Amino acid sequence: MGAQLVSVNVGMPKDVPWRGKTVHTGVWKNPVDGPVMVRRLNVDGDGQGDLAGHGGEQRAVMVYQTESYDYWRDYLGRDDLQPGQFGENFTVTGLDDRSVCIGDRYRIGDAEFEVTQPRVTCFRVGMRLGVPEMPNLLVSQHRPGFYFRVITEGLVRAGDDVVLTRRGRHELSVADVDALLYLPGRDMDLLRKVVEVPALSPGWQQSFRDMLVGGIVKAIDRPTLNAWAGRQVAIALGNLLTSAALLGIDACPMEGFVPAQYDAILGLENKGLSAVVICALGFRSAEDTFATLPKVRFLKEQVLFHI
Repeated sequence: MGAQLVSVNVGMPKDVPWRGKTVHTGVWKNPVDGPVMVRRLNVDGDGQGDLAGHGGEQRAVMVYQTESYDYWRDYLGRDDLQPGQFGENFTVTGLDDRSVCIGDRYRIGDAEFEVTQPRVTCFRVGMRLGVPEMPNLLVSQHRPGFYFRVITEGLVRAGDDVVLTRRGRHELSVADVDALLYLPGRDMDLLRKVVEVPALSPGWQQSFRDMLVGGIVKAIDRPTLNAWAGRQVAIALGNLLTSAALLGIDACPMEGFVPAQYDAILGLENKGLSAVVICALGFRSAEDTFATLPKVRFLKEQVLFHI
């Protein structure tokens, strides 16, 4: 049997008391019968209490698996867990977090969806289940669930088949991407790959770019810093380019640096440099950089700089 939509769950936000406070949340969701329309920003009949962390185009549909429900019933010793209790819109079977990849596309009923990111660790799922440590458990047990972006709006219903229509770039699983953000021992090669996945939501893209820059900073050696101090450069992160300034010998930003004043690509491997210390600023495409900075010679995979 292939992957299948087991339940469609919706719920409107409400005020819930929690640890002496009132939380406005839409995490309480319940199954609905019959066809349900899924639109670009939401499932009909559903809502989110915290739009800064939930909902929107990149997080239109939350997905969780029956296999994870079975796991948590055993792990938590619970027999009362029912579809919707993890705050998901779609309860599915056959879409494990270790096999579903960021950028995968699926056809369900009349609609088509794209995987954009793992579930964000949020205290509300712990509040819903009465297990405050649940957000950490979702990460540590590699069972976060994931979000869909709606590619094609349409009707879905429980019992619909879930059909894979396209694999995401680099085939990076939801579980691996979630661990990359939240768990220690990050793989720099994986970080370089994940920023190249166009389907990954912008917030997660930015977090990984920041980590990639942080990893480069940690890899700096003093001779490299001495040799390059005083120069303004930039470093390519995947397909994007970030303006950057080399830090001085005392790790202080160089004076007079203006964001996006100079742009260039720093090819670390080709030049044998282990790293540079940089200060990440804005992003732009290589094409834009070349067009707007005609005085800087553009040579792909080579170090360009302004002294």
